[in-house]
Amino acid sequence: MIAALPNTLLQVDGLTVDFDAGKPSAHRAVDGVSLTITKGEVLGLVGESGSGKTVLAHSILGLLPVNGKASSGRIEWVGRDLVQLSEKELRQIRGKEIAMIFQDPQASLNPVYTVGAQIEWVLKRHRGVVGADAQTEVLRLFESVKLRNPTRCANAYPHELSGGMCQRAMIAMALAGRPKLLIADEPTSALDVSVAAEIVSLLASLRESIGLSILFITHDLGVATCLADRIAVMDQSRLVEEVPSERFLSDACHAASLNLISASRFLGAALNADRGTIAPSLTGAH
Repeated sequence: MIAALPNTLLQVDGLTVDFDAGKPSAHRAVDGVSLTITKGEVLGLVGESGSGKTVLAHSILGLLPVNGKASSGRIEWVGRDLVQLSEKELRQIRGKEIAMIFQDPQASLNPVYTVGAQIEWVLKRHRGVVGADAQTEVLRLFESVKLRNPTRCANAYPHELSGGMCQRAMIAMALAGRPKLLIADEPTSALDVSVAAEIVSLLASLRESIGLSILFITHDLGVATCLADRIAVMDQSRLVEEVPSERFLSDACHAASLNLISASRFLGAALNADRGTIAPSLTGAH
């Protein structure tokens, strides 16, 4: 068992997640992973596609599909083991204590209801706020995530908003329950570069202004090193390395980490070849 850090919010200890256990199609998606997140901290979780990052995130909130199961380990949330909780008990934590935003914000919103109405549902469920008070709170949340023209956005349907606007709305929805931890699963992967940078900047400002803890899942090392305090690397279902973000480029030594650094530098150089520059977040020599 790993030792708890001061002010620990979430502690994952030896978590193993299996799919189709006991069948020929059995697959271990998370293998003995341990990590901690403290109050006000941003932990960057990086790794190649299929390394187990999203399965780990879904495990924390009990969102695994029916053929997936946490077969061993613990997920300690302020003294409670989430693995042992019932679905009814988990519903009291999802959205209120731990919230999540996903890769495709437009697909995450219900297309037949206005965006504002969907956030009002969260306010009613987790905070008992209804009616005019809920409508006012929706506008305040939209202002907090820097959505221009909050009233228009609240009355709009998801298809009427851009991807970046939908992601800001999803962040507002996540904040509606006043959670202590936000799990951001590739929140910028479906957005163009400039909008993605705005979303990362917004998350950083929310961390500073309200003390929000964030588990930031990404394959973009440039984003991770800018936003996170620590970077944890997953490879083939295991957490293989954890390094403070300011030292990641110089101190990371696992092959999976070095491959990610190499790929990021190569991509940065290719994208900036016409200007003769390399992405600034990835310029340090290893």
